[in-house]
Amino acid sequence: MAANNLALARRENLTIRQLYSRIAAGFGGRVLVGTPEMIVDNMVEWMEAGAADGFNLCPPVLPLGLDDFVEMVLPELHRRGLFRTEYEGTTLRENLGVPMPVNRYVAAAEAAE
Repeated sequence: MAANNLALARRENLTIRQLYSRIAAGFGGRVLVGTPEMIVDNMVEWMEAGAADGFNLCPPVLPLGLDDFVEMVLPELHRRGLFRTEYEGTTLRENLGVPMPVNRYVAAAEAAE
């Protein structure tokens, strides 16, 4: 992918900004800028309209952008009761409600007994 982007930039004599504008458009991401309240209002609007059932964060600068989200937007989501403050399980699998797959080696050993 990076080689394709470099080739595109060279072929079309693009500046870094022009290249970014060209490839960022393909990500289909929505950019939210504003106060934490404005950002949460926008997220809620999308959820209530059925346009989204969750969000993937892609901050422009890591880790600062993610830190800002956690320190400012997440508390607003908590205040409104829109984001959990505790998890039921200790693993991602448990929290997603995905059952543990059967270990094929254990199953084979049990079947052989």
